[in-house]
Amino acid sequence: MGTLNGRTAVITGGLTGQGLAIADVLAAAGANVAAGSFLQEAAGRQGDAAAYPEPDEAVSVRGRLARHGTKVHVGHLDVRDPAVIDGFVAAAEAACGPADILINAAGTTAEQPVCGHSDALWLKIIDTNLNGAFRMTRKLLPGMIARRWGRVINIGSTAATVGWKDNPAYCASKSGLLGLTRCVALEGAPHGVTCVMISPTWVETELMRRNVQQLIEREGRGRTLEDAMADIAGQNPQNRIIQPDEVAALAAFLCGDGARGITMENIAITGGALW
Repeated sequence: MGTLNGRTAVITGGLTGQGLAIADVLAAAGANVAAGSFLQEAAGRQGDAAAYPEPDEAVSVRGRLARHGTKVHVGHLDVRDPAVIDGFVAAAEAACGPADILINAAGTTAEQPVCGHSDALWLKIIDTNLNGAFRMTRKLLPGMIARRWGRVINIGSTAATVGWKDNPAYCASKSGLLGLTRCVALEGAPHGVTCVMISPTWVETELMRRNVQQLIEREGRGRTLEDAMADIAGQNPQNRIIQPDEVAALAAFLCGDGARGITMENIAITGGALW
């Protein structure tokens, strides 16, 4: 028997990277899982580093999650669009039941300095990483409060507390997400609802690889992606890059009843690194 039997988790950014790893571990723990990501054909991508899955990938993810034997819903979710959120949540509830757990893992970034940073990319990053988490929480928190049990977990970053050259929008969005986490924790505390932010350093995902590729292109030094990834690993005291399953394992623990007293926290997974 899983530790989350009967619970339903909604996961944004749930078809790739950290979100998918969390979806997998929660389903394995017995939770019904509704995983959504912005589905987009490769030809339509531009500007940011997000690892947007293509529509066909949703079919693969649905099969991967369904093997755990729990209820599954997978689909398109644009956290920047309240109407799309409403539709996804309605479909998720019909398929999996009301949400007990919300994982805000949808995120993007771009290598751009403050000077010359485009409005479009700034707004896209803030609207995805921060406003999207707010919209999803606003949508699902009332039900958790009414049922007097809930978990909201925001996937943050060391960028919430440490600046990084050429990443102003990302750093600002994650700092804002930390503030939102604390406010949601206070609002939910009397009703059995916790809110925690998990803040890893670099995590080895497609988003990271695309972000590092942007960094390489801005440098213009001709480094390979493999060399750049090795350099990042070498900057970590553990001489490695954090893996998505490490974030997922912590998220799963925080969703359980044993973590009911852990709220309003910013928990780092860094291997000792500052960023």
